[in-house]
Amino acid sequence: MNDFLKVIQIKPVGVVRNQSRGASWDTSFGSLGWRERAASMKQQSQTVSELVIDPDLEGILDGIEEFSHLMVIYWAHLVPIQKRSVTRVHPLGSEDFPLVGVFATHSPARPNNILVTVVRLIERHNNTLKVFGLDALDGSPILDIKPYLPDEQNVKDVRMPDWIRKMHELFKEEVAENNG
Repeated sequence: MNDFLKVIQIKPVGVVRNQSRGASWDTSFGSLGWRERAASMKQQSQTVSELVIDPDLEGILDGIEEFSHLMVIYWAHLVPIQKRSVTRVHPLGSEDFPLVGVFATHSPARPNNILVTVVRLIERHNNTLKVFGLDALDGSPILDIKPYLPDEQNVKDVRMPDWIRKMHELFKEEVAENNG
């Protein structure tokens, strides 16, 4: 067997607790246009979440409160198994955007539904971190947490396709219209 075909096992270090329960691939989203779907996803990312870390991992969070931002690596646990075999998608499920490989998107539906989000740390209380900006659903297993280091992770001269720029511009316009 080739090395890249081996199965690995990962034990979660904690769980996400918040009010976000609706997944963007859920059937209730099927009738929504991409703008409404994006707005719902944006609202989800504007919530406060608690990262409850396994109390048996005593000491694992020591010093983390000195950082303002963290990278949370988690498992998109509600992605149905049939969605995990998807290799090409239209971003946000819209044919307004090109059909691209799933690795060219932030879709939670991917072969290994491992997701990463940079969040703002609000506070730590024992084995629980309160954070802002996590786009995970309630119950998502936490795989790892790393401090966000802007000098190392804030890459300059980033290139991205025009369709992504268009999508972000249209989304900003939609948010401005709804807030104005």
